[in-house]
Amino acid sequence: MMTTRLQNQTMMAFILSASLASTIGGLPFNVLPVMLGSLADSFGLDAQTTGLLGSTCFAGYLVGTLGAPFWMNRLNWRLLTVISALGTAVSFALSSQVVNVQLLFVIWALIGFFASTMTCLGMRILSDLPDKVRAFGIRQGVELSVTAAVLFALPPLVIAYFKYPGAALALAGVVAILGLSAFWVPHGASAAQDNANQATASGAYLPLAAWKALAVFFVFLVGNIGLWAFLERIGSGLKISPAEMGTVFAVLKLLGGVAAFFVAAVGERVAPGRAAWWVLGAVGVGLLLLGSASGFVGFAMGAWVWEFAFTCGCVFHAAGIARSDPSGRAVMLVPAVFAFSSMAGPGLAGQIMAGGNTFGVLMFALASTLLPVLVNLFRRKE
Repeated sequence: MMTTRLQNQTMMAFILSASLASTIGGLPFNVLPVMLGSLADSFGLDAQTTGLLGSTCFAGYLVGTLGAPFWMNRLNWRLLTVISALGTAVSFALSSQVVNVQLLFVIWALIGFFASTMTCLGMRILSDLPDKVRAFGIRQGVELSVTAAVLFALPPLVIAYFKYPGAALALAGVVAILGLSAFWVPHGASAAQDNANQATASGAYLPLAAWKALAVFFVFLVGNIGLWAFLERIGSGLKISPAEMGTVFAVLKLLGGVAAFFVAAVGERVAPGRAAWWVLGAVGVGLLLLGSASGFVGFAMGAWVWEFAFTCGCVFHAAGIARSDPSGRAVMLVPAVFAFSSMAGPGLAGQIMAGGNTFGVLMFALASTLLPVLVNLFRRKE
């Protein structure tokens, strides 16, 4: 009994430490709209430059994501947590002090790189645990709870008074606190698990269906992430106050968690084709509300409906990718696809947003959501 209790406590410590590490990794994406908005205001950046900054961050994220599988199991995980958390915190802090926009691009690429390492490490730790559903459920809950708290406080309490420099320093402090999770991170993978992962990695190529599913997921993400990057700018154009903006984004992330649990409850009872139609309809309602908004209520309702639908779409797509490859290797490429789309989306949306073309950004998101529906219709005719 005592041994079982100690094992459960140790496992819970591993889950929480991995969840906090993953939270650090998700911060750049989760706070992207408010940080890009405050950057644009602080430096007087146009939409194109603002979008490219977001894309640069996720170019660094992509490099870290693609590189992690080659060295993740070769390093001490506690040391890796310390280095990555410190690198993320220092990068945020440095970005608060620079006045050169070109240097900001370099620092934001570093933020993305170090953050991606934390995401991959958290996923890697949890993949070793026996009850993966429970582990990933706790991870999601921890990440969304911390993110919601940060987004609730950042716009009205920090950005409104201290602009981007204050927000960057605040995030550096949050990352430093979360980095204390290094004390509970395991030192590394067990030998048996490491051998199993190497055996899986040396398998055959992915099936064609898996590559198609990954490609469709990329297109779904790119337009919606482009909208996400400029969501704060859309609200700012509607004269949404910092306190109201904080409320919108905090509730938005909590709704993302509700959406994920909703899809988990629905499970396999909804066919992929029908799920795609559901997501398209809900995204369309959210975009319609955003496009017709004239104040806080319309903007908030549009953002919340869109976030709920977008999260549902992400979960449905991830499930489809997992189904396309029984070996389970394709789903491991989901973070890389997310990084690719996060790198492309903000830059493309910035080009569209130039001149205040909000409608174009909304249509960009709608077109990205429409493609999976068309793909499913085409497959039925084959």
